[in-house]
Amino acid sequence: MATMLMMTRASRMACFRVSATSVYRALSPLSSCQISTQAESVADRLNASGLLRNQGLIGGKWMDAHDRKTLKVDNPATGQTITNVSYMGTREASEAISSAYDALPSWSKLTATERSKCLRKWYDLIIEYKEELGKLITLEQGKPLKEAIGEVVYGAGFIEFFAEEAKRVYGDIIPATLSDRRLFVLKQPVGVVGAITPWNFPLAMITRKAAPALASGCTIVIKPSEYTPLTALAAAELSLRAGIPPGVVNVVMGNAAEIGEALMTSTKVRKITFTGSTAVGKKLMADAAGTVKKVSLELGGNAPCVVFNDADLDVAVKGTLAAKFRNSGQTCVCANRVLVQEGIYEKFANGFAKAVQSLQVGDGFSEGVAQGPLINDAALHKVESFVQDAISKGAKVLLGGKRHKLGMTFYEPTIITDVKSEMLISREEVFGPVAPIQPFKTEEDAIRLANDTNAGLAAYIFTSNIQRSWRVSEALEYGIVGVNEGLVSTEVAPFGGFKQSGLGREGSKYGMDEYLENNGPFVRSSSTCSLPCEGRNALHMV
Repeated sequence: MATMLMMTRASRMACFRVSATSVYRALSPLSSCQISTQAESVADRLNASGLLRNQGLIGGKWMDAHDRKTLKVDNPATGQTITNVSYMGTREASEAISSAYDALPSWSKLTATERSKCLRKWYDLIIEYKEELGKLITLEQGKPLKEAIGEVVYGAGFIEFFAEEAKRVYGDIIPATLSDRRLFVLKQPVGVVGAITPWNFPLAMITRKAAPALASGCTIVIKPSEYTPLTALAAAELSLRAGIPPGVVNVVMGNAAEIGEALMTSTKVRKITFTGSTAVGKKLMADAAGTVKKVSLELGGNAPCVVFNDADLDVAVKGTLAAKFRNSGQTCVCANRVLVQEGIYEKFANGFAKAVQSLQVGDGFSEGVAQGPLINDAALHKVESFVQDAISKGAKVLLGGKRHKLGMTFYEPTIITDVKSEMLISREEVFGPVAPIQPFKTEEDAIRLANDTNAGLAAYIFTSNIQRSWRVSEALEYGIVGVNEGLVSTEVAPFGGFKQSGLGREGSKYGMDEYLENNGPFVRSSSTCSLPCEGRNALHMV
């Protein structure tokens, strides 16, 4: 099932608290970024709102690690430590699993309407605190504040959507083979869910999993990235304020290997949902076999962005810019290969370079910044190695191609041309602000190049020919296809990939299925219990 999003114009861009003083001191000095005052204001507001947490949440209680170990959380724009959070492991993860397991019977027995009301309150609170949450995302993840607030609204949308979908989990009636039999299909929650989430969307990747899980009647143990745990903890705090019962939502962070092993080996955990690298996803899939868990995986991509000769140049440039440079290129659906037909290649490259050159790089709190830092040094080194590999094999740097003068993990928005399929940047995700442009001749060539990968998450095409848009989108081996559109994710459409980009779908009505099991009661009628067999009777059994 591929999702195709089409628009005529690509225009939609669209418990203890940490003391504010200690956070500010940890953030100072901010050297060239010049945001000391802003950081203090952020810390004060977060502290006042009670959203700056640094303990795990287990059974409705904020808890330190049993051995008191902590893990520092850094601001990637400055390198300064924001705060330290509890560094948890096997023992804490096991306690969180038990807490979720104990809370499951009562939560799953609530009516869908009651669960829906709790989720709606959670959504309302996230929207109420969207600016605080956005600032927290910018602090620990680095993306520009406007983009961070956009993530909060986007992430909250999943909670709002699934609050309504909770009331639309329908079963089925199957015609029986014998006249005195009745066959029903009931949909029931799968059970305790283990959710392992990444750092690039520290709120949205949690709500996209937790919302359908809770709506279905499941309870959840969330393991956020060690780079961005603060947003997860703030979201969990708001879930408690929304009246979601203790134990329904649990958050543990720290030793990824130990927490992961606890989730994978526990027979109490019946479902694993993961967003991250393909390599880790494969390992989790193998580990899930031991207890035969239900698994959904949203893994890496290698998204092609195909620009045909008949494309509207302005639409193609704007759409490719959004598809490539959002979140500094650190998304799984970022355009990783820009394939441009020969007839428009030079015009597109020049227009695209002009647009990319206008992107302002800097700390996410600075006005007008469109691109923040990469998450850490490892990400920076990966981008550098991919660019150097391409240059060594004949690619040319049209723009950027080096570290930004701001230092830290900032990298210049980059365009490289004369790219070939054998280059590393064409084979793997760069996960950074580098756009490799590769020419093609025919539509058949474009489809062949686009599909020449083990990944199959997202793809983009730009064309003014409606017949071509259908023909090519259906030929592309990708779960999501954007047609004249660079932003393709929404809570109302299924999100997921083909091939080694994962299993299952998130978002939309299909996202609920990942957290449900089909239970098929087989009922035999007796002389004392006669069930209706004709007409349009609505059977209510009490």
